[in-house]
Amino acid sequence: MRIAHYPVTFFAVGMGMMGLVLSIRAAEHAYSWSNIASAAALFLAVVMLVAVAIGYLAKVLSHFSEVKAEWNHPVRIAFFPAISISLLLLSAALLDQMPHVAHAVWLSATALQGVLALSVIGAWIGHRPFQQGQLTPAWFIPAVGNVIVPLAGARLGYMEVSWLFFSGGLIFWLVLLTLVINRLMFHEPLPGRMVPTLMILVAPPAVAFTAWLRLTGEVGHFGHFLLSVAYVFALLVTTQLPKFRTMPFALSWWALSFPLAALSIASFGYAQAIGSDAHRHIGLGLLALLMAVVVGLIARTALAIRAGAICVPE
Repeated sequence: MRIAHYPVTFFAVGMGMMGLVLSIRAAEHAYSWSNIASAAALFLAVVMLVAVAIGYLAKVLSHFSEVKAEWNHPVRIAFFPAISISLLLLSAALLDQMPHVAHAVWLSATALQGVLALSVIGAWIGHRPFQQGQLTPAWFIPAVGNVIVPLAGARLGYMEVSWLFFSGGLIFWLVLLTLVINRLMFHEPLPGRMVPTLMILVAPPAVAFTAWLRLTGEVGHFGHFLLSVAYVFALLVTTQLPKFRTMPFALSWWALSFPLAALSIASFGYAQAIGSDAHRHIGLGLLALLMAVVVGLIARTALAIRAGAICVPE
């Protein structure tokens, strides 16, 4: 049955769609637009996230051994926190219109993120025989999830918990950044379907910048550093764009969406904090690119599902 091969990487769709919602919301605040576009995007994002979750729940109930196999997979294990990350982003998206629902979602998502992050990192530092070639930028996902916690947590008043997750996310980002750059520079190239995950390099500093603003209320020197690092990694990824054109489509292409959203949101946040029209326009340009990317990803995913190219054995 194809449901046995339903990949946990599908939850990258939830991350990308929720990121799109928050990016549109940031643009609406920056340009004093109505919230019609973000509301429509939120509805679509929730529908897609629910569809993904139902599919994976069916796999859990009917093919639990395959779920365990994914957990023991050196690359796919990093995608399990995409479940809690999608819920954390959903709580941030609901915070203005439905604060009580957002609060409940944030509490459950934060607990799940803590369990998943500790479990994944615990598996990494256990006695499992990982190879250098199995290390990819997807390993940043658990760290990214930790720095997302303050996006809604700080506004909800959970400052100590937000600082705890923010600090843990940052330290593991730095550790993993060293390992990933070493792997990219001194070992064999990424497999074709994993090349789009290079974009994940952008996400940790971009999300951390927005979290820093939520926690401190000002940019400061460290905020400048985080946003600048995010831009540097974005420019670095553009040097690899020619490789993208030759790669076949896979769910890993959804790795392009959330980092773009994070960088757009960070640009809007910086623009609002210091009154920079240039960064406001950068944010809008990134949002336009993000929307084009998401439309393309939805279309390519639908075509791949129709062709039976997804949910197949590797």
